[in-house]
Amino acid sequence: MQSIRKWVQAIWIFLINGYWAFPFTGNMYQGPLKVICSPGLNCYSCPAATTYCPLGSLQQLLGGIRYSLQSGQYYIGTFVVGWMGILGATFGRFICGWACPFGLFQELLHKIPSKKYSIPKAFNWGKYLFLLFFVIILPLVIVDQFGLGAPWFCKYICPAGTLEAGIPMVLLMPDLRSTLGMLYVNKIMILLGFTIWSVFASRPFCRTTCPLGAFYALFNRFSLIQLQLDEDACTNCKACHEVCPVEIRFNETPGSNECINCMKCASDACRFDAIHLAIAGHRLGTAKKKPTIVPT
Repeated sequence: MQSIRKWVQAIWIFLINGYWAFPFTGNMYQGPLKVICSPGLNCYSCPAATTYCPLGSLQQLLGGIRYSLQSGQYYIGTFVVGWMGILGATFGRFICGWACPFGLFQELLHKIPSKKYSIPKAFNWGKYLFLLFFVIILPLVIVDQFGLGAPWFCKYICPAGTLEAGIPMVLLMPDLRSTLGMLYVNKIMILLGFTIWSVFASRPFCRTTCPLGAFYALFNRFSLIQLQLDEDACTNCKACHEVCPVEIRFNETPGSNECINCMKCASDACRFDAIHLAIAGHRLGTAKKKPTIVPT
């Protein structure tokens, strides 16, 4: 199952970053596919990107509300919010575990041999704070003279944007180098920090900072597709605790907001078929027949 997941992650990277003509054009893709919303975190300004990032688009939407109201144009597009809601309600955080390029980047870094460390559970609340303040409140409240807000998370924080767009665009367009300042240095340092952290801890950005992961987490317990626990089959052997990349105890907290639905617990740990995939509450596949214990 995990080898299949890696292939799915790789395929998604090529699907949403499929414009490989950029080394020859020297610019990013701006074609009609750019109206499609990527399910995972994927920077709009990445030169290979064929889709837009839902997080960046949400900030642009919120940042333009004040301007629309002040100019008397009471048209506020809701496609982005609706599409994100559909994705969340359908898949929950399966998107984090199966379709996010920056999630795969962190997983590969974590394979580097080193001593591994846990992340305190209190840090998990960080991503909700970033969603609330950097994605929602600041673009709405802090505006320029025209009433337009800035995409705060993309501009000041997002390490995925720096990796996918900030560094490649500077390499492709040397003229941009003269405009670089402390903001660019700050974002490089943030990327470097998460890169190093990912070697020693599993998916630190996803667990502590990613606002998109926080948004999808709100749907994890109610999504159409989800992992479920068969309590009758569970023996509380705790094998699922050992393999979980986000350090949750699935048998104790099924449907946890922190679960990225990577299915390691089901495929690599559980020997009693207690964890299974379900669509609309209906189990996929047939449960293994439980052995009959004959008294002696």
